[in-house]
Amino acid sequence: MDSFNIDKTESQNEPQQSLQQGASFVRTCFNGLNILAGVGILSFPYALSKGGWLSVSIFLFVAALCCYTGLLLQRCMDSNQLIKTYPDIGEIAFGRNGRTFISTFMYLELYLVSVEFLILEGDNLHKLFPNANLHVYGHNIEGKQVFILLTGLIILPTTWLRNLGLLAYVSAGGVVACVVLVCSVVWVGVFDGVGFHEKGELWQWSGLPTSTSLFTFCYCGHAVFPTLYTSMKEKHKFPKVLLVCFFLSTLLYGSMGIFGYLMYGRHLTSQITLNLPINYLSSKIAIYITLVNPITKYALVISPITNALEDKFSFNKSRSISILSRTSLVVSTIFVALVIPFFGYVMAFIGAFLSVTVSILFPCLCYLKLNKSSRKLGTKLIISVTILVFGVCVATTGTYTSMRDIIRHVQPS
Repeated sequence: MDSFNIDKTESQNEPQQSLQQGASFVRTCFNGLNILAGVGILSFPYALSKGGWLSVSIFLFVAALCCYTGLLLQRCMDSNQLIKTYPDIGEIAFGRNGRTFISTFMYLELYLVSVEFLILEGDNLHKLFPNANLHVYGHNIEGKQVFILLTGLIILPTTWLRNLGLLAYVSAGGVVACVVLVCSVVWVGVFDGVGFHEKGELWQWSGLPTSTSLFTFCYCGHAVFPTLYTSMKEKHKFPKVLLVCFFLSTLLYGSMGIFGYLMYGRHLTSQITLNLPINYLSSKIAIYITLVNPITKYALVISPITNALEDKFSFNKSRSISILSRTSLVVSTIFVALVIPFFGYVMAFIGAFLSVTVSILFPCLCYLKLNKSSRKLGTKLIISVTILVFGVCVATTGTYTSMRDIIRHVQPS
C-alpha cells in the first residue's frame, strides 16, 4: 500500500470534490443499504435457528454496536482531512504497521465476500437447473461451476464503473431486490402451503458462536464506509445515512429471520432459498431475486480493492489498464469460488475472524488512539472497553467453531 505521504501528494493533485461531483444523501443511503442488506439476509434464518429466539437480542446488540463503530470511523476521518480510506486511518493511528494490518484484514474480508457472491449464484442457479452441464474439449464442467463462470461474466462490466453516484442506480436495484425477496419468502409461507408451524428453540448455547458470527457478517460494511463518506456531497449527513441504513437493514433481516424460522425451524439450510419448494412461482421469484442481489453488490464491495491497486500501481492513469486490472481481480475471485465447496461455514468464518476485526475491533482501537479524551475514565472508555471485550469473545469462539465445522465438513466420514 502507498504511504500516507504519497496519499497526501495524490490528494493535492486531485480536484476537490464539489457539491456537483459528490453523491447525494439519497444515493449514499442506497449504496450503504445495498452493502448492509447483503447475502447475509439469506443466512439470517439459519443463524436464528442456531441460536434460538432469544438470540434476536444479540442480533439487535450487534446492529447497534456496528452502527456506533461506523460513527467512530467517521470521527477518525474527521480528525485529519487527508484521510480518505480505512487504511489511512490505520496509518495515522498506528503508523505503517497499522496501515498494513488493517489493509490485510479489510481487503481479505471484501475479497472473500465477493467470492461468497459467486458461490451463492452457483448454488441457487444449480437448484433451478440441476441438470445443466457443459462439455469443453472432452472435459465435463458441472452445473454449479458453469453458473459461477457465467455470473462472473455478467458481473464484470459493473466493476468498470468508478463513480459511486452512478453505481447508486445499481444499488437501488439491489435494495428493491431485498424487499421483493423477503415478500416472496413470506408469500411461500402464507399462500403456498408451507405455513408457519415451527416453534423453534428458545435458546441454544451450542449454536450461539455460529449465530453471533453470522449476525456480525450481516453488518460487515465498515470497509466500504470511508469510501461512501468521501463520495458524499454533504459529509455532515453521514451519521443520518448510517442510522437510515442500519434501521432499514435490521428491519429486513429481522423479518426474514422470524418468518423463515417459523417456516422451517431446525431444518433450515445455510441459504433459505435452498429450502423453498421449487415448483411454486413465488419460490422461483425468490431465487431469481437472490441471483440479482450479488450482481448489484459485487462492484461496490470490491471497489476499495480495485481503487487501492490502481493507486498503488498507477493503473488509473490508463483506462484500458484499469479495466484489465479489474478484470484480473474478478477472474481471481471466480477461481477461488470454483475451488471452495461450501457457503455457510465460510460465511461464519468471515463473520467471526474478519468482520469482527474490521467492523468492531479496529474502529474502536483507532478511535481510542486518535482521540485522547476517549481514553479518560468515563462513559466513552467504558463503552469502548465493552465493545473490545465483546469483539474478542466473538472472534475467538466464532473462529474456533467455524474452523471446527469446516474441518469436519471436509474430512471423510
